[in-house]
Amino acid sequence: MRVTGDQALVKKLNKSIVLDTIRRQGPLSRTDVSERTGLNKATVSNLTFELLEQSLVEETGPGESSGGRKPLMLLFNGAAGSSVGIELGVTSVKAALTDLRGRILLESGAALEGTDPEAVFGKIREAVRPLLDAVPESPHGLVGLGIGVPGMADDSGVVLYAPNLGWEGVDLKTRLEAEFGAPVVVDNEANAGAAGEREYGAGRHVRHLVYVSAGMGLGSGMIIDGQLYKGAWGYAGETGHMSIESDGRLCSCGSRGCWELYASERAYAYASEESAGGSGALPAQTTPELVEYARSGHAGALALYDEIGRRLGIGVTNLVNGFNPEKIVVGGPLTEAKEWIEPAMLRTIAERALPYHRRELAVSFSELGSRSAVIGAAHLAVSQFLGRVRVSL
Repeated sequence: MRVTGDQALVKKLNKSIVLDTIRRQGPLSRTDVSERTGLNKATVSNLTFELLEQSLVEETGPGESSGGRKPLMLLFNGAAGSSVGIELGVTSVKAALTDLRGRILLESGAALEGTDPEAVFGKIREAVRPLLDAVPESPHGLVGLGIGVPGMADDSGVVLYAPNLGWEGVDLKTRLEAEFGAPVVVDNEANAGAAGEREYGAGRHVRHLVYVSAGMGLGSGMIIDGQLYKGAWGYAGETGHMSIESDGRLCSCGSRGCWELYASERAYAYASEESAGGSGALPAQTTPELVEYARSGHAGALALYDEIGRRLGIGVTNLVNGFNPEKIVVGGPLTEAKEWIEPAMLRTIAERALPYHRRELAVSFSELGSRSAVIGAAHLAVSQFLGRVRVSL
């Protein structure tokens, strides 16, 4: 596609480049920005003046001189506004108030007692209202809210299909914007997690990244050549419903043998059902409790996490062989059990992944822990806000 534009559009594009360069690489002098963007010094000076007026950039004091007067350094102003990130799970809602750099200012949450949309809206309201009351004074105030959901959402913010919630065609964006009076971005929670790790966590500076979110469900967010990959219609990443057993367990999506039935927290229930004729061999059914049992050496918990790690490794191997990423990052609530999951997962990948694919591959667990999706959702809202200031093509 050919892209053309008048002088105003060119200016917006240049402003976008300057802002993004300062945001990612600051503190920088105006000369640094000119050298890194290829824009002349006069253009950088004019655009920087506008960004200073909008309080999105601030001068932080003199830097090192290369001869002559010391230059004033420029830094992205993370305190210029706030964002709220929300992670909608199957059993709970988590929310966080952040600044424009993803720094958490306050967290909140609420347990879900059911998955009916009206009940869930009420719990989202319960989790978010205290954060809105705590938004600090700033030039731009609350710039928006982002929410990661356990299912497929389209560009208009409608949750098309979330099998673990039993949702189809729920217009989440319209409802939340009416409730909170601010722009809302809706995306899959694994995409939100990928965005969080790419910006602030284990995926920094990685251009080809697969983030695997492992909790009550399982999904993947994929960064390809530095951009979040969503597929032809925006539904990419539903890898939890990739079959790893041709005639396996029946899934809520209608298929059989789905990866998430074996490598997510949903495996807990099956482990109890299938052990000793359904005698409930597991001592608990939640990750925090099972982690404590594993730490004390409980044989059932240790065996379960070893098997989850093996199954996780099988699915990750499929992603490695199919997408050839630089890095795989595993995040979500199951990261609490990393100590017992990781050895089996890495061993399985080493045994099964194609040798050239794994030669330069890095595999790690999330640096943001269980907060990847909530921080990433807040970042999606910040990105939408900055998109109104700058232009992306």
